[in-house]
Amino acid sequence: QVPLVESGGGLVQAGGSLTLSCEASGTIFRINPMKWYREAPGKQRELVATITSRGSSNYADSVKGRFAISGDIAKNTMDLHMNSLKPEDTAVYYCNAIITTITGSRDYWGQGTQVTVSS
Repeated sequence: QVPLVESGGGLVQAGGSLTLSCEASGTIFRINPMKWYREAPGKQRELVATITSRGSSNYADSVKGRFAISGDIAKNTMDLHMNSLKPEDTAVYYCNAIITTITGSRDYWGQGTQVTVSS
């Protein structure tokens, strides 16, 4: 098992900022890509941002220009810097990664961290 642990969620006013962090622990051979998803009440889980081991990134249209993903693959960590937050950003945010260990490659998910943006 390779746990992914998120941190950094919380309550913030609209227009504010938060940074989420994700860390993978264990004996890891490779981790690529790393992604952030979010799931709002009554909605399907959606992909927010992706970063690869080469540092390339992609974003959902709804967060472009406001969110920035960064990662340190060597340290198995990833952050999501969220600026100009809107009430519609309220959701549980999940870290996701394809991780290769001695037993092979598989998809891992964190437990989720709540982000609440008040208007």
